[in-house]
Parts: sequence; structure tokens; C-alpha cells
Amino acid sequence: MKPENDFSSFNGFRAGPRRVVRLTAQDLVTTGYLESAPGFPLVMQSSMENVNLLEWAAGNRELIEAQLLAHGAILFRGFSVESAATFESFIKVTAGQLIEYSERSSPRSRVSGRVYTSTDYPPDQAIFLHNEQSYNITFPMKIVFFCMSPASTGGETPIADTRRIYQRISPRVREQFIRHGYLYVRNFGDGFGLSWQDAFQTTSKSSVENYCRDNGMTFQWKEGGRLRTAQVRRVIARHPRNGETAWFNHLTFFHISTLARHIQELLRARLDEENLPNNTYYGDGSRIEPWILDELREAYLQEKVIFPWQKGDILMLDNMLAAHGREPYSGARKVLVGMAETRTWQDIL
Repeated sequence: MKPENDFSSFNGFRAGPRRVVRLTAQDLVTTGYLESAPGFPLVMQSSMENVNLLEWAAGNRELIEAQLLAHGAILFRGFSVESAATFESFIKVTAGQLIEYSERSSPRSRVSGRVYTSTDYPPDQAIFLHNEQSYNITFPMKIVFFCMSPASTGGETPIADTRRIYQRISPRVREQFIRHGYLYVRNFGDGFGLSWQDAFQTTSKSSVENYCRDNGMTFQWKEGGRLRTAQVRRVIARHPRNGETAWFNHLTFFHISTLARHIQELLRARLDEENLPNNTYYGDGSRIEPWILDELREAYLQEKVIFPWQKGDILMLDNMLAAHGREPYSGARKVLVGMAETRTWQDIL
């Protein structure tokens, strides 16, 4: 007896008209989660070879938008993305035109167009979780990372759900900052951090002054062309699309106590507190208690999710719903970043 799948003697086949087989979005791309991180981020993975990510994303923008709003983070994996140009095109297809990196707080190098290297800090330093440019009046709603080359060891981009961070912070602490906001004080030209020329991308003092006035910042020129700025910002934001409350700020990130111990000691040995490159306070300028900063850091760390990069990965974050950072690493790590969809604090009152 011939096996059921032996068609060698079947002569009844007649060629008919060709039929177009239309594959759905679910046929081309599967969704799921990482085994080590169920629920966050969502993983959208190519289910077959040679799926064109740009074509698929262009036809499924609403799906991507809905899933990003629900999850806060999407990891696109297995699409064989190789170039900065393709990465930039992906952002345009899914989020619109890319935006410039303005009022800079960390060193980045432009790769092409408005695609940059992720923060160019020394590889042995960790970067604490934060929301991109939440200290600015204007910030991106979307930030997207692309792994061209993973590190030999480490170098992950940890993420955390800011809705869950908000819930972890005690009501007493939350309410204190909700009432008063926080004060971010920054000093330029004291030998640490970016110069004001790099931060504001200008050599004109009057341009800096106008920017500060337009963005709710005070400024003070010090001896030798040095600059101090200060701005009071809010700590929470309600998402403009779903109304969810997120812990959206740089309060913890910019406080000196969040830096590595040896960097804290170096800065304190060389600078008075008022001249530190970055520091934060209560909105009225008073110091924040150490135990409160410990609680805030612990809330972030309890929600921290880490996964290893794979070459070609793209990680899209809703910048209000997901904080991000960087782990120390060794080897030739190359992770690029682009931002899109400008919002202002006035948009999310």
C-alpha cells in the first residue's frame, strides 16, 4: 500500500488558473513575549525569511500604534535590518519625521540624518533609567533603538513601565512631588558634562537666553562664560491617548546620589554643590531627603527589564510609558537611536 502522501501515480492533476495567496499580518509576523519578561516588551517577530519590515510596517501602522499604546514597548526581531538608512525609514513609516536632539544632556554622535549613536558614555558606566528629554518643555513621544552590533558582554538597554513605577511609589512621596514639582539645576563650563555650546547647539549667548525664556528656564551667566540654568518640571504625565498616569521625569536620574559612588566623590571633591553639573531638588529649591531618593530608585529597579540585544533588533518605546537606560559593556557595541512625534508639557495637562 502506498503511503497517503505518495502522489507519484496521481495523473488526474490539471493545471488551473494561478491563485494569489494573500498572507495576513499574523501570517508574516507573530507576536509574543520574551521568556524572561512576560508582558513587557511585546515582541513582534518575523515568522518567515525575507519579510520586508518597511512594507509590513507601512501596512500595519495602526496595529503597531495600538500595541505600543497597550504595552509601552515593542521589540521587532528577525527582520534582517542592517543599515542606519533602513532604520531611519522605519521610524518615518511608523512614527513620522524624526526630530533633532535639542537641549542635550548627554554626548551623542550624528550617524545620518537625525539618527544618532545612543549615549556616548564610557562603556564601564551604567546609565540609570529615565524618559528621554522629560526635563524639556518639548519632548519626543517615541524613541526607537536599533542594534547594529551587540556588545561582547553586557550593553543591554533596560526598560521599565512608568505606569507601574508610579504605582510602586508611596502616595506620600508621590503627592509631595505632584504638589511642588522638582527643580533641575544645571551648570555648564566647570569641566564636567557638556558645554552650553554643545547642549544648546549654538555659540550665541543671546540664542541661549531666548531658548531659556521660551522654555520656562532661568539662567545666570557666571565668570569665564560659564552658565547655570534651572527649571521646575512636573513628575507625572497623563498619556494624551489613553489618560493613563505615568511617572515621567528626570528627578531621580539627575540627582547626584544616583551616580556611581566614585563619580559622586570626584564631583563633590572638586565642586561646591551649587556648581555640580546636574542636581535636582524639591520645586521650592530645598533638598530631597536621601530616603526618598532611595525609594524612587528602588521603584525603578523593581520594574527594570533586561534582555540581550540581537543584531538587527529594533526597540520602539512610547517615551511616556517606558523608561530606558544602559548597562555597562565590553566590546564594539553599536546601538543607534532616533526620536519622533513631538509633544509639549502643555499637551498633557
